[in-house]
Amino acid sequence: MASICPRLTSQMLSTRRTALTRANAHLAALRAASSSTTRYTPRRFLATPSESNNPTSNNGTAIVMLNMGGPSTTDEVGDFLSRLFMDKDLIPLGPLQKYLGPLISRRRTPKIQHQYSEIGGGSPIRKWTELQAREACNILDRTNPSTAPHIPYVAFRYANPLTEDTFNQMLSDGVTRAVAFTQYPQYSCSTTGSSLNELWRLAKKFDPQGKIKWSVIDRWPTHPGLVETFARHIEESLATYPSSERDQVVLLFSAHSLPMSVVNRGDPYPAEVAATVWAVMQRLKFSNPYRLVWQSQVGPSAWLGAQTANTVEEYVKKGQTNLLLIPVAFTSDHIETLFELDLEIIGEAKQPGIKRAESLNGDPIFIKALAEIAKDHLENQTSNPQLFLRCPMCTSERCKEQKAFFKRQQAEIEGSS
Repeated sequence: MASICPRLTSQMLSTRRTALTRANAHLAALRAASSSTTRYTPRRFLATPSESNNPTSNNGTAIVMLNMGGPSTTDEVGDFLSRLFMDKDLIPLGPLQKYLGPLISRRRTPKIQHQYSEIGGGSPIRKWTELQAREACNILDRTNPSTAPHIPYVAFRYANPLTEDTFNQMLSDGVTRAVAFTQYPQYSCSTTGSSLNELWRLAKKFDPQGKIKWSVIDRWPTHPGLVETFARHIEESLATYPSSERDQVVLLFSAHSLPMSVVNRGDPYPAEVAATVWAVMQRLKFSNPYRLVWQSQVGPSAWLGAQTANTVEEYVKKGQTNLLLIPVAFTSDHIETLFELDLEIIGEAKQPGIKRAESLNGDPIFIKALAEIAKDHLENQTSNPQLFLRCPMCTSERCKEQKAFFKRQQAEIEGSS
């Protein structure tokens, strides 16, 4: 590991090994829990045509996990960045986007490849999302048999398995009922909205007859299982500080930032991230001082702050060197946690009291929460009414038509139930 990540300190190596051991234990516990009521059978994960076994011939339900994704190898970085910078919903570059997007991605590729090489050669987000989807569906098969079998799919916006490939796979598999399940707990037009825009475009292109009926889980910022997982990971990390210092550790909840142009349009993301933080602090009985901070800003335009890196730097200058970073808007480890938080911010601060809480990853409490969210959705056969409300300053025709599409889908599902 040292040869791959030369800047990892011995403390961070120990933390990483502990996290890996805990993740393996989580998965073992999850499978043991499954076998206590029914024999655990590994489920074939459906993401590519070669893995198809036509699972929905008996009217099962596809559970489609939506996320940004990440390159699994450094060779995939260029394509990943090209798709990302071509997404007008995420990074609007104006009428020259089809030229500027590829140009920016080519210029940034070597730097980003280096960052991925520093965390082991690729993003683990696919591994974790496939595990989360598979295990949540195993739970759903037991707890909600009326909509079983529940078939796990992953649809990434910018990396394999791409949404387009997954959509075509679902058509090939004969899927007729699908739940688009965002893996962004807090809704933003630039993340969940972009993934839903892509599904709408693909439905028009590949499924004009409407063979697949869609409903949407578009946000879940204060779900009790999500809150509990965050709280327990924070408590585990706080336990590593001396008891005399523990209550004074500052909790820094870090979320991916947004351009202020998106915030001022009325995007609900900042408020929903804040709702998650408040719910977690309630669960912790406000045991520690805390702040919500924002990371991953790019470009010269104004972004939502305070920035995570600047916050850590300023607190250290003020003598506050016991800081616990909590990635509050991510469901698994990826480049923003493993490189930006661990190597750049924590590694370069060189303060033993600056640490990071473990990501959600394979925690069985979190996976159970995913299954509960899907179960409630399937039982109620309805989507959150917030899904159909546009931002007050929205002028996007894509957004308007996408929301109308999913509203029609919802009406059809309610009419047939």
